[in-house]
Order: sequence, then C-alpha cells, then structure tokens
Amino acid sequence: MIVYDRLWATMKERHVSQYKLLKEYGVSAGQLDRLRKNGNVSTYTLNALCSILHCRLEDIAEFVEDGEPQSEPNRPD
Repeated sequence: MIVYDRLWATMKERHVSQYKLLKEYGVSAGQLDRLRKNGNVSTYTLNALCSILHCRLEDIAEFVEDGEPQSEPNRPD
C-alpha cells in the first residue's frame, strides 16, 4: 500500500500548509482528503505536489507492505 506520511513532514519543512495548497496552488479538498486517508491519488496530483514542494516522489510517498504497522503521520493542523 502507498502511504503519504512523508508528505506532511515535507510540507512542514517547506512551510507549505494544507490551506496554502488549497488556496494558492489549487489542490482540491478531495485530493487532500484522499492523501490524509492514504487513498488513491493520480500521478498528476503527485507530480503537482513534487513541483510545489520542490521534492522527489519518495519525499511524499512510501510503499509499505500490507500488514506492516504504520507510524502515526505528523499532519499539520
């Protein structure tokens, strides 16, 4: 399963809030909700996030085997 726990840490490092993604960069609320829930997102969205955050894919997403314990993500409020 793909998890987006690293996204929240990268956003914090880059001083980019969820509000900023919504208002300044046009990321939809639905996409953010799917990211929070480790749901399906398009490669278009992943590409946009990498461009916005000036990072690599592995800075926002990680593959975790099903059944592996997941750490609690550091999500910005």
